[in-house]
Amino acid sequence: MERPRTLWEAGREPAFQVVALGMAVALSAVVVDVWLFDDVGLLFDLCFVALCVTLALRVRPRDFFAVGVLPPLLMVVVFTMLGSTHPATIARPEDGAVQAVVSGLSGHSVALVVGYLLCLTCLFVRQRAVLAGPGADPGEPRSDAPVYRTD
Repeated sequence: MERPRTLWEAGREPAFQVVALGMAVALSAVVVDVWLFDDVGLLFDLCFVALCVTLALRVRPRDFFAVGVLPPLLMVVVFTMLGSTHPATIARPEDGAVQAVVSGLSGHSVALVVGYLLCLTCLFVRQRAVLAGPGADPGEPRSDAPVYRTD
C-alpha cells in the first residue's frame, strides 16, 4: 500500500512553470498594491514572502537550484520593470530608473531576506525528505545508504 505524499514530497512542477508562476503572482501583487495604495508596500512584501515559500514547495526536486536563486532575481526583475515605467511606486518621483531599483530593493530588503531564507529552508527540508526516500523518517539515514566503518 502506497502512503500519501507529505508536504515536503508533493512538489512536482518543472522549473519553467514555477518561474512563470512566480513572475505572474509577483506582478499581480504589484498591480493590486499600486491600485489600492498608489505604491508598493506591505501587501507586496507579504505576498512576496508567501510566494517564495509556495514556489519552494511546488518545484520538483531536480529543479531546486532554479527556485533556490529565484527570489532575489524575481524582486530585481519586478523592480527594474517598475523603476523604468513608474519609479514613484518604489522610490521618489524624481529618481531615475537605477536609483528607483536600488531604493526599492533597500526598502523591501526585509521581505527579500525573510522570503529567501524561508525558501531556502523549505528546499533544505525537502532535499532531506527526498534523500531519505519514500516512507522514511527524514531524520534517519536511508537503509540503502553506504555504511562507512571508522575502525
